[in-house]
Amino acid sequence: MNWTLAQRAEKMNPSVIREILKVTEKPGIISFAGGLPSPLTFPIDAMREAAERVLRDDGKAALQYAASEGYAPLREWVAQDLLKQGMKVSPDQVLITTGSQQGLDLVAKILIDAGSRILVETPTYLGALQAFTPMEPIAVGVNSDEHGVDAADLLAKVGTGADKARFVYLLPNFQNPTGRTMTEERRAAVAQVAIETGLPIIEDNPYGDLWFDAPPSPSLSARHPEGSVYLGSFSKILAPGLRLGYVVAPKTLYPKLLQAKQAADLHTPSFNQRVVAEVLKDGFIDRHVPTIRVLYKQQCEAMLVALDREMAGLGLSWNRPVGGMFLWVQLPQRLKAIPLLDKAVEKGVAFVPGSAFYAQDASESTLRLSFVTATVDQINTGMAALAAAIRESL
Repeated sequence: MNWTLAQRAEKMNPSVIREILKVTEKPGIISFAGGLPSPLTFPIDAMREAAERVLRDDGKAALQYAASEGYAPLREWVAQDLLKQGMKVSPDQVLITTGSQQGLDLVAKILIDAGSRILVETPTYLGALQAFTPMEPIAVGVNSDEHGVDAADLLAKVGTGADKARFVYLLPNFQNPTGRTMTEERRAAVAQVAIETGLPIIEDNPYGDLWFDAPPSPSLSARHPEGSVYLGSFSKILAPGLRLGYVVAPKTLYPKLLQAKQAADLHTPSFNQRVVAEVLKDGFIDRHVPTIRVLYKQQCEAMLVALDREMAGLGLSWNRPVGGMFLWVQLPQRLKAIPLLDKAVEKGVAFVPGSAFYAQDASESTLRLSFVTATVDQINTGMAALAAAIRESL
């Protein structure tokens, strides 16, 4: 049987990261590749107790079909929690999604036509590119540095008329893949460009609660509320296996997102939503997330110390994140990350080549390191192995 694939299916590609993760399953591999939160942070006891209460007190409703918008108490909690981002939204602007990745898929379906232009950071989140690509946009990278997106280049690339960009997709806090955080000044400049040009912002903030010493500046969506869609997630602060995220949208756009959600899966699992709402209702998150911050800060500092020690004299440079799960490494230009990965795996360590994260003009001499799933001892051993692989490749 010969199946005729849709053009959009032909454009779908496997996740480079998922393919690398298969390699890291081999015994003895220390992985800095996956964007996985540490299992040590999963609140298993709290989840177990909440699940028991939900089944005991409201089991029939928890196991039944439910509203596509999501569980009302959970939507109310999200709206209240967003006040700390400077956002003032009502619960009826909150759509609970099956992970924030679904939010990206819904945004793509309702905002992108084949051939329309979208703007992204350089580099940007691979999962967003995967969600957008089947809708056949022209993805344009906006110049970015350690402070975030260059507002002047953003303005230059917005375009006009039929060529105007549909939106700019941004991760201002502890960005995946680079770990960088957009400064207050840069946020103000980017928001001003968006307001003056009428450019919608898709703001993705899965890591915003994972700051080490001080919270990041208020959200871009707070500065451009009628022109922004905000995506959040429970994956990094509770557990990714729950597949719970949310989209916050202006009331004019919300109905189309809801219709796309209904067509995709009717609703996010009722049981999961009720369990999370039960966990959250007594302020648990305010006690739990600080423990994640302490752990991740310790691991990040251990990786930075190991990089300073092991990579001395090799011509590498890297950033020093103030939160999140990742840091970004620039290799010497003559050294390419993909061949280096093969040599690194031979020595028992893995990373993600940076070229996967570019919409265009990919840099082949960059790589992403995740520090949150490795112990300090594994970080030290893995950095020594990576340095040995680099020395042999120079």
